[in-house]
Parts: sequence; structure tokens; C-alpha cells
Amino acid sequence: MYKKQQKRRFSGNRPRKNNFRSSKTLDPSNFVKKAQPVEEREFIAPIAFKDLKIHEELKSNILAKGYVNPTEIQSKTIDDLIEGRDIVGIANTGTGKTGAFLIPIIHQLLNTDQKFQTLIVLPTRELALQVEQEFKSLTKGMKLYSATLIGGTNVGKDIAKLRRMSHFIIGTPGRILDMMNQRALKLTHFNTLVLDEFDRMLDMGFVKDVQKIASAMPNRNQTMLFSATIDDTQYTLIEALVDKPLHISVSSGVTSSDAVEQAVVKLAGRDKFQVLTELIDNEDFKKVLIFAETKRVVNQLNKKLNQSGFRSDMIHGDKSQNYRVNALQKFKNNKIQFLIATDVAARGIDISDISHVINYQTPTSMDSYIHRIGRTGRAGKMGHAYTFID
Repeated sequence: MYKKQQKRRFSGNRPRKNNFRSSKTLDPSNFVKKAQPVEEREFIAPIAFKDLKIHEELKSNILAKGYVNPTEIQSKTIDDLIEGRDIVGIANTGTGKTGAFLIPIIHQLLNTDQKFQTLIVLPTRELALQVEQEFKSLTKGMKLYSATLIGGTNVGKDIAKLRRMSHFIIGTPGRILDMMNQRALKLTHFNTLVLDEFDRMLDMGFVKDVQKIASAMPNRNQTMLFSATIDDTQYTLIEALVDKPLHISVSSGVTSSDAVEQAVVKLAGRDKFQVLTELIDNEDFKKVLIFAETKRVVNQLNKKLNQSGFRSDMIHGDKSQNYRVNALQKFKNNKIQFLIATDVAARGIDISDISHVINYQTPTSMDSYIHRIGRTGRAGKMGHAYTFID
């Protein structure tokens, strides 16, 4: 089933820096654009889940979750991944990538005596927890086990987790490396590597971390790399990670903002908080994600909004994992109307019904801006984004 690959060597080449890294290069006109709703192309799966040639227990769990047909990325990759091919998959968030890599690996485990181990690397805690949740629902009753390693949790408990057998290790680069450095995690017997949201990992500065992790897996037989975007400058790095991969793209590979109505709010000396409250005190602002650049501003803004009678909460890097999970859950379930966050939220939130994104502080790069406003205008709906300009 698996092909033996030669140990990969890394070129050390880094992608070129984006031209928009400095906020000084951002012209306010970049934040003004009329929405052009994109008509979604309907994908018709050639085969339903009930007819896929996968393990019956796995199929039963998939159907119990209410899934009927594979998504496009799943339809185009599952068979090849079951056969052990490497893959580079280009698909946006919300297209079923998690199922695309979990289903083949779980099927392989259920159909072989070789109890191999899989490492899944993601850029943020929120994404890692989402994958863990999906894994548990797909493997219910199968006696397959996972351990999730993320920042903001107790290191001692993570070390204890790793003393138990886990078929899947799911985690963020920093905590995975921490466990490796403490010799609590050894990757020499891991066969499969999954790199999800690869573009975000690069954007967040995890290039060297990913290289170290991959090079610690000499017996790696299969690598799955998924990304929403791929820049031409990244292919040297990617080629060092995958071996003769299947290239599948189910999107343009570019984060689209076409369905987002974008405008600026010029303060012209007015009180910034007052302008914000006047803006959001409108019934059209149903579920609003507000971005600030610093944790201090996030804290202050959340406090002032609550004092003014708005239902809000916040997430940023200094908040515990439990706090962040609870805040996101309240936002998803409409228990709060406003979520204030640093850019960590742009890289971990997968909520389809956010009506507005507000940049309370101007983002420092166009990459950051695009990721932020990409949280709205999804699933065929029109979104709205406002950027405050001093």
C-alpha cells in the first residue's frame, strides 16, 4: 500500500517577502471595493459516501454525521490517498479538507495490521481542536486514539499523553517541537505527515519549524499538504516535502474578496469608539468580527463595548485555550454579537455567517487584511468590511 521514499533534503530556500508587509505601503484605496457576488459552481459528486470502497465502520460513522456526498476535494483525492500517494491540494477553508485527509488514513489503519502513526500539523490551536473533534467523530467505537499538542495547555499533561499509544498526533509546530526537544515525542516511527493550512504556517513564520519536524521523520512514506494558496516562490520548499505528488486544485488558489463590500471609515478627528458604536448600533450588524493590532486594545475595546451594553467577548494570544474556545463557541451560537480579536482569529475561525468584519486598527499587511475580511462573504453570501482610517 505504501511506497518507500528516499529521505528528503531541504533546500533552505525561503519564499520571498510579500510586497505589502509594511503598513506604510497600504493605501486606503486598497480597502474600498464594491462586492461582486460570485456564483458558486455546483459540484456533483460522481459517487456517494455509501458507495465508496472504504471500511464499513468508517462509512457508518460518516453517514451518521449526516454526510451524503463527498466534497470536490474529497472526491478527487480519497482514492489516491488510500493508495499512498503524496498530494498537494489547493482548496479554501470549508471545502472538506479535514475529511479529505482523515478518511483515507483511518481507512488504511482499519485495513492493515501495521498500526502506523500519523502527525497532523496545523498553524493554530483552534484549527488543531477542530481536526481533533472531526477525528473523534469519524473514529467513534474504533479504538483509534489521538493526542493533541497545542500552546496554552499544561506541558506536563502533554508529556503524560505521549506516554500512551496514539495513532494520531495533532498539533501546532511550536508545541510539537517542544515535545520533541523534551524527548517526549519521537517521530522516527511515524509514517504519515499532514501539513494543513500550509500557507498560513508560512505566513506565521513556521518554515524552519516545519522543516525540523519533517526531517525528524526518516520513515515517512506519505505526505499530504493542503493550502488555500500557493505562491510560485514556495515550490522549492514544497518539492522538498513531497515526492512526485498529485496536484489537485478545487479553487483558484487565491483568497477571494469579491463577495465582500469593502469601505473605509475616516475618523477626521472624531472619537474612534463613538464612531464604532454608532456604526454597529444597526440591526444589519448581526454577527461582527472586530480586529485590533494589539492585545491591549482588544482588552480595552471589549471592556468598553460591554460597559456600553453590547454583547461582546475577545480572543488573543494571552487568553487561555479554554477561554478562547468558550469565546468562539459563544460567537458561533449567537450568545454574543461581537468578537474582538488580534490576527490569531483570522487564522482559526471557520464560521460561515459572519455579517461584518471591522478593522478597528489598520492591518499591517495586505495578507493580513485579506485573511481578515475573508471571514465574511462566505457560502454564497455577501459580506461587509470596514477599515478605520485615522
